[in-house]
Amino acid sequence: MKLGGLLGGIPGAEFGASPDLEITSLAYNSQHASQGTLFFAIQGEKADAHRFIPQAIERGAGAVVSERTAPPEFQTRWVRVPKIRRALSEASRVFFGRPDARLKLVGITGTNGKTTTAYLMESIFLAAGLEPGLFGTVEYHFAGKIVPARNTTPESLDMLTYLAELVGHGGRAAAMEVSSHALAQERVWGFDFSAAVFTNLTQDHLDFHKNLQNYFEAKRRLFEGIGKPPPPLAVVNIDDTWGRKLLDIRYERLVTYGVSAAAEVRPKQTKFGAEGLNAVLSTQEGPVEIGSSLLGRPNLMNIMAATATALGLGLSREAVEKGVATLASVPGRFERVDTGQPFLVLVDYAHTDDALKNVLTTARELTRGRLVVVFGCGGDRDRAKRPLMGEAAGSLADLAVLTSDNPRSEDPLRIMSDALVGLQKTGKPYLMEVDRETAIRKALGEAHEGDVVVVAGKGHEAYQIFKDRTVPFDERQIVRRILREMGYGNKA
Repeated sequence: MKLGGLLGGIPGAEFGASPDLEITSLAYNSQHASQGTLFFAIQGEKADAHRFIPQAIERGAGAVVSERTAPPEFQTRWVRVPKIRRALSEASRVFFGRPDARLKLVGITGTNGKTTTAYLMESIFLAAGLEPGLFGTVEYHFAGKIVPARNTTPESLDMLTYLAELVGHGGRAAAMEVSSHALAQERVWGFDFSAAVFTNLTQDHLDFHKNLQNYFEAKRRLFEGIGKPPPPLAVVNIDDTWGRKLLDIRYERLVTYGVSAAAEVRPKQTKFGAEGLNAVLSTQEGPVEIGSSLLGRPNLMNIMAATATALGLGLSREAVEKGVATLASVPGRFERVDTGQPFLVLVDYAHTDDALKNVLTTARELTRGRLVVVFGCGGDRDRAKRPLMGEAAGSLADLAVLTSDNPRSEDPLRIMSDALVGLQKTGKPYLMEVDRETAIRKALGEAHEGDVVVVAGKGHEAYQIFKDRTVPFDERQIVRRILREMGYGNKA
């Protein structure tokens, strides 16, 4: 493909390299460059790809794309663009034949519920026979593959590579978590979303966005259209204050959901239990009968989000009902660990105060004895939410076990001290244990028949990040092992 064909449509592009140059591949990592590669030099948060241009050229890259002026030695290999990530996305869409436009592509954003809603959408798409893909925080599913996720939303080149492979294998739909970082950094610039879904917004990622308004504005870009007009379908949680701020955008179709009487998709009947939930949802297409092994009210909201999206895209009520019923669990999202113990153990990714409140409120409904929570806070992240998480844990649990999460470059004890401020305000009993496995062991040792133990913060993550190392740490496996050591070993 010719260089001019890839970048010629980008406003403000300045060509030092010949537009007739033949391009055989695209890369933003110099190690992926080969003969005929078009190399995109991105200035990232931690690394500057301009440092690796000589290596890319040495590997055979034919031209370089950058926001900077060409150095003299590379003038005949250079294309200068106003926005590098926009250029990467536009070029990738052209190179791969715009696979995003050949799918029912659902973009899901919000603070909580994105992952579960994406898994629900994948299951509904499967029930409708659409051969879907799934892209999000836990993993990517496409073309018969399961790939561990590096980022919730990958760079546009990677995403479009996956979507092209999905389309090539007969895929017709995809559910995609779209993070606020990806929207702020324009990693999905120009993508043809068939639907945009908003779950909710609470305090998170303020180390990056600085304040809640900026965080919301990043989310809003998905609904305004990021390099495109607004998506044809918008699905919005109108129980959420921030969600209602999205209603002023002009959409072709807007479907609202929530428990509010004003919501288009809302529950008429509900029943929650330790084995799952049942509900009848009111929709404009008629009642939808839900039976799910997912637990609690937050999952009812996620099911309503997926239902509203599927029906808004023209899928049948039967596909919704079958898809929701088929999804047994979501990795690390209120995930039950059962080896035959007489108390309930749940592992969840909750790592904000609001998510922790939701998880503990839901767990309380399943508790016949005491509610115990293990929690910590991540290092190198928003410090302001740490006391809020401590207060949430102390307020809603009978016993909180404060421990370490992913401390990263910070002192774990300092992080715990930040959370302790909020925890002590509640006057509730608590334990402190910096070693996370030992903390889990202590919490499980406190549990008796009818109790519920929630292990919160890491969910699906199979590692723990310290300043100088990353160690294997899948706490679902750890919980299972400890329970067996305690003598509960009847179930696999």
